[in-house]
Amino acid sequence: MNKQIEKAYEERPRNTEYQITVSVIVLALILWSGSAVDFSGSGLGGLKIAGNILNGILHPDRKLLFNLTVQGVPYLLLETVCIAFLGTIVGAFLAIPLSFLSASNLMPAPIAYLSRLVIMAVRTIPAFVYGLMFIRVSGPGAFTGLLTMSVCSIGMVSKMYIEAIEDLDTRILESLDACGCNTFQKIRYGILPQLIPNFASTVIYRFDINLRDATVLGLVGAGGIGAPLIFAMNAYRWNEAGAILVGLVVLVLIVEYISTKIRVKLARG
Repeated sequence: MNKQIEKAYEERPRNTEYQITVSVIVLALILWSGSAVDFSGSGLGGLKIAGNILNGILHPDRKLLFNLTVQGVPYLLLETVCIAFLGTIVGAFLAIPLSFLSASNLMPAPIAYLSRLVIMAVRTIPAFVYGLMFIRVSGPGAFTGLLTMSVCSIGMVSKMYIEAIEDLDTRILESLDACGCNTFQKIRYGILPQLIPNFASTVIYRFDINLRDATVLGLVGAGGIGAPLIFAMNAYRWNEAGAILVGLVVLVLIVEYISTKIRVKLARG
């Protein structure tokens, strides 16, 4: 038996030329891409700035880090969390009707196709662009961040919702129908128990993403901790930037730990 296996292995089709060709093409693409990198701006000045940034992170401004006023890191982090959380909740609710309209197992093909086009159009525009657009509408502040997070959440959350809806076990609905259940009972006992864990897991995952995006959106004036961070870095106040970054790291670690526990609980029941 072993000899037959060894013989079959020796007689396997050889594609050495194909592998060599692919390897050469990939290597050529890597070298060609690397030729676009410009190292002329780097040097001793860049290394000095990198050292200052690292030194600021290792020696953060403790007064700013533990300042409980509206200019302190704790308040700015709380504002960032609120923007991400409320934006996620609003976007998750807005995604529900779009998801049901886009589910091919519930809706006619033309309606599902048009709804998916709407979702794709929403997902195409980056969060940064949405932030710049909403600033013109509502002005700078946390409300702009909330609007941006809400719209940005719709695309991804809708896509995950659609997959959950299309994976519904219809045999449960058939069983409830055979028992004489009405439409409300079929939704209550047949659809919601299947969808709620997936929907909740998707919302938690999107909140993790929005928490990071909310920091970036602060750079365009959409509230949160991003604006103080960029101001501190532009003014070369590396200790303040280090305090903000330390607070962000601690916040992300805490949220990641809690969200992971919740997702595991939802997945395992």
